[in-house]
Amino acid sequence: MAAIIYTKTDEAPLLATYSFLPIVSAYAHKAGVEIETRDISLAGRILASFGLADDALTELGELTERPEANIVKLPNISASIPQLKAAVKELQAKGYDLPDYPESPSTPEQAEIRAKYAKAVGSVVNPVLRQGNSDRRAPLSVKAYARKHPSVNKPFGPTSKTAVATMGEHDFRDNEKSVTLAADDTLTVVFETTAGERKVLIESLPVLAGEVVDATVMQAAYLHAFLRNALATAKAENVLFSVHLKATMMRVSDPIIFGHVVRAYFTDVFAKYGDDLAAAGLSPNDGLGSILAGLPALANGAEIEAAFAAALASGPRLSYVNSDKGITNLNVPSDVIVDASMPAMIRNGGKLWGADGSEDDTLAVIPDSSYAGVYATVINDVKKNGPLDPATIGSVPNVGLMAQAAEEYGSHNKTFEIPDNGTVSVVNQAGEVLLSHDVETGDIWRACQTKDIPVRDWVKLAVTRARAAQTPAVFWLDESRAHDAELIKKVDAYLPEHDTDGLEIQILSPQLATEFSLARMRQGLDTISVTGNVLRDYNTDLFPILEVGTSAKMLSVVPLIAGGGLFETGAGGSAPKHVQQLMAEDYLRWDSLGEFFALVPSFELYADFAGVPAAKVLAAALDRATATFLDQDRSPGRKLGTIDNRGSHFYLALYWAQELASQTDDPELAAGFKELAETLAAHESDIVAELLAVQGQPADIGGYYLPDAGRATAVMRPSKIFNEALDAL
Repeated sequence: MAAIIYTKTDEAPLLATYSFLPIVSAYAHKAGVEIETRDISLAGRILASFGLADDALTELGELTERPEANIVKLPNISASIPQLKAAVKELQAKGYDLPDYPESPSTPEQAEIRAKYAKAVGSVVNPVLRQGNSDRRAPLSVKAYARKHPSVNKPFGPTSKTAVATMGEHDFRDNEKSVTLAADDTLTVVFETTAGERKVLIESLPVLAGEVVDATVMQAAYLHAFLRNALATAKAENVLFSVHLKATMMRVSDPIIFGHVVRAYFTDVFAKYGDDLAAAGLSPNDGLGSILAGLPALANGAEIEAAFAAALASGPRLSYVNSDKGITNLNVPSDVIVDASMPAMIRNGGKLWGADGSEDDTLAVIPDSSYAGVYATVINDVKKNGPLDPATIGSVPNVGLMAQAAEEYGSHNKTFEIPDNGTVSVVNQAGEVLLSHDVETGDIWRACQTKDIPVRDWVKLAVTRARAAQTPAVFWLDESRAHDAELIKKVDAYLPEHDTDGLEIQILSPQLATEFSLARMRQGLDTISVTGNVLRDYNTDLFPILEVGTSAKMLSVVPLIAGGGLFETGAGGSAPKHVQQLMAEDYLRWDSLGEFFALVPSFELYADFAGVPAAKVLAAALDRATATFLDQDRSPGRKLGTIDNRGSHFYLALYWAQELASQTDDPELAAGFKELAETLAAHESDIVAELLAVQGQPADIGGYYLPDAGRATAVMRPSKIFNEALDAL
C-alpha cells in the first residue's frame, strides 16, 4: 500500500520532527493514512556510505521514479567539508567505526574512503529526489497574514554605500560555451597541457539528443585581480567586506573560490606561512575558523595566529556572522549562503554586522556575474524607490527548472581545479571538439548538462501555473549568455505545444525580469518567475524574505515527472542558530509552517492514489487549521517566555482537531476527534504552562548531528497532558 514518506533530516527541522511527527502520525492513523520515515540526514548519509545504516537516499531516489511516490522532504544539511568532519567526529565518539576524512589521499584505500565521504558532501540529496520541476509560492493565507501583520523592510540610508561587486569578465558567465546535441552521443573531457601531456578528466559522459551541454571556466588570475580590487575598494570606502557564495550547493567550485577570498584577504600571512599551513593540512578552502582551530598543533601556531589577528586589524573591516563569538564572514564557507544572506542584508537596509556588533554598509562580493545583477538591481530599486511594503506588495512565485540535476547544480562531478597550463576540451565520439577552453594553473573549469525532458516539463508547468493563477509568467533567460540562448530556442519550440491564448508570457534577462517584477510588486501585482535551477534557489529566498519576512513559509510542490509528488517544507539556512539556542536555553524558534503547508497536498495526493477519502478530509481540515493558526499568530515567538516550536505544534494540533471534529464530510472521523478537540481546548492553559516551564535551562539532546532519540523526544515533548491526549487518540 502507498505511504507518505516523512524525511528525517538535520538540525532544527529534525528537532521539530520529534515534536510534530507524533501529532501527524496520530491524526493520519485515525484517517487510515500510512506515514513512514526515512533518514536522509548528514549522519545517516555518512553511515550509509560505509554500510552502517540503510541507504535511505538511494531508496527514495528509486521511489521518485514510481507514480506512488509521496515524499515530504524537510531541509537537510548540504554539508561543507568542516561540517562533514564535525559529523564524523561526533559519530566516532558515539562508537561508530568510521575512518578519519583524508585531506590529501596518498593511497588507494584513502582515495576510496574519500570517495565514500563525497557521497555525503554538499547538495547530494536534492539532485536525487528532485525528479520533477518546482512550483513554489506563498499560500494565500501567508500573504493575507503578511498584509495584516507586515514585517519590516528597512530603508537604505540616503548616503548608503552598500553595493554589489562582481567580475563581469573572465568568470563562469563570461567564458560559458554551450551546445545542444543533435543526436545521442558519448562525450569525453580531455585536458592537454602546453607540454603535450594528455589526461582524460571524464572518460564517458552519455548524452541524449536534445540535451544542452555547457562548459566554462573561472580564470584564477583574474579572480585574484578582482578580489584585490574589491578589498581595496572596501578599505577606501570604509565599508564592510563580505563575500556571498553557495559553498553547500556548488560544493566543488565555491569552496575553492572561498579559499581564494581567504588567501586574498590574508595575502601576507599566506605568503609567509602558507607552506606551514599546507603541511599541516590547514586549507583556506575550509575557512579561517578551521585554520585557527588547527594552529595550536603547530610549533609556530601562536606566531601565525598573531599574524592573522594583525591582518584582521589592518585590513578592510570584515562583516561578521556572529561578532560575540568572533565568527567572521570568512570563518566557514557554509556560514554565508548567498540566497539567504543577500535578501537578509537588503531587508536590513543594506547593512551587515561588524566586529563590534554594530551595523554598517557593505561591499557584497559575488565573484561570478551570472546572477549578481539580480541583487544589484534590487538594491538600486530600493535605494531609488524605498523599501518594499509587505502590507501592499504583490508576490513573485516561481516555476523552477530543477529536475534531474538541471544546470549548474548538476556540475559537481564535472568540475575541476586545473593543475597546469593547457586546454580542456569536450569531445564527441567522432573525435570532434564541441567545446574548448584555454586554461591556466588554478583555474576552475566545469561542465554541466541539462536534459530535454525536464525542459519540456518546465515549459508545461509554467503555462499551467500562468493559466491557473491568471498571472504573467516571465522566463528569466539572457540571450547574451550561451546556456540561456540554447534554452530560449527550446522555450520558443515548446511553448506552441500548449494553449497560451490570453496568457502573458515573456522572456527577459534576469536584470530586466527583476525590474519588471519589482515594478509590478509595488503595484500590488503578482508575476511568476520561470527560472533555471540556481535562480530558482535564489528567487525562492529573495522575494519571500522581502514579501513575508522569511522563505520558510512557502508552499513548495514538485510534481514528479513519473507522476508522484515531492513536497518540500521551506528553507533551512538559519537552522544551526536555532539548535544552538535550544541547547543553551531549551527554546526552539524554528517555524514548522512549511511542514503544515506541505502536508496538505501530500494528503490530497494520498487520497487520490490510495483511494482513502478521509485523507482529503484530513487535508482540508489542516488547511483551515493553518489559516486559524496564522490568524491567531501562533508561530514561535522571538524570546523566552513566549511559545516556541513546541507550543506552535500544540496550537496547530488544537485547531486541526477542532476542524476535524466540526466537519461534516466524514461523520466517523468527526466523532473520532471530538474527545481530543475537547480535551486540548479544556487543558490549553495547562499544556502551555507545561511547555513554558522547561524554558531557560540548557537542553541535552545527546548530539548535534545525531541526537539521541530518547533525549530529543523528552526535550521536544515536555507536556505530559498533551502527550497523554495524543496517546488516547
